[in-house]
Amino acid sequence: MERCVVVGAGGISNAWFPPLMAEGVEIVAVADLRREAAEAQIARYELSAEASTDLAAALAKHGPDFVVDLTVPEAHCEVTCAALEAGCHVIGEKPLASSMAEARRMVRTSEATGKLYMVSQSNRWHAPHDQVRRTVASGRLGELTTIACDFFIGAHFGGFRDEMASPLILDMSIHHFDLCRFMTGCDPVSVYAHEFNPAGSWYRGDVSASCIFELTGGVVFSYRGSWCAEGCHTSWRGDWRFIGDRGTLLYDHDQAPYGQVVAGDEGFSRPLAELEVDTSPLEHTGQHGALRELLAYLRTG
Repeated sequence: MERCVVVGAGGISNAWFPPLMAEGVEIVAVADLRREAAEAQIARYELSAEASTDLAAALAKHGPDFVVDLTVPEAHCEVTCAALEAGCHVIGEKPLASSMAEARRMVRTSEATGKLYMVSQSNRWHAPHDQVRRTVASGRLGELTTIACDFFIGAHFGGFRDEMASPLILDMSIHHFDLCRFMTGCDPVSVYAHEFNPAGSWYRGDVSASCIFELTGGVVFSYRGSWCAEGCHTSWRGDWRFIGDRGTLLYDHDQAPYGQVVAGDEGFSRPLAELEVDTSPLEHTGQHGALRELLAYLRTG
């Protein structure tokens, strides 16, 4: 049985305690700057774990196999590097870090210690996203040329996101950027990004952005997003369009992916047929899927 320390007892921890318990992981400690928050989650999930405000002490005392980092982005670097240097593998919430300098330090620390650092991109473990990935890879759209994603939500969080310099891109759009890579197999080559804070915003930092990516294979990905857009919201996962030279796939408003492909080669507008969308065998979704990926590594290498 693997043993872990959970760092951060905020709301996101409710997405992690159930799968940790379901997979038989022993949670030996819950660490948080607020002891009462750690104690509350231990009581809620009836854990035989220690509540701690001192991560270093908890790691030294319990020697866990891995650490689950659920802290705010600005704390990811210190928490992750401390855990890696203590001999623990780490799985953490996105984003990897709050700056490129911190991200590079974390990667160097993982390499130097020989311990795995995995960032949970929970949206990869969602059946419709797997369906899109499989359908794009099938070639039924032909050669992929263009991707577009819109994300518009009026999100009144309060707390740390209201004070971040780049709340949208760092804390939300990273999901969409990662999904683009996951669903298409393409990687970014270059990007033009215009980040801004619209009039009437309740955020301190830039909470809206328009981005144009060049991806491998010459594919172009355009992204428009805002956490400060009242009314007519998109899905939290984004509203997507994938265009190939033989058809288009749409995935929007959390509905099943659908599309059309060319069914003939004559006429001003070519005749179209319904796109065959692949099914997905995913059983474990969200953070549970990410956790199982980590456990597979720990158990099998």
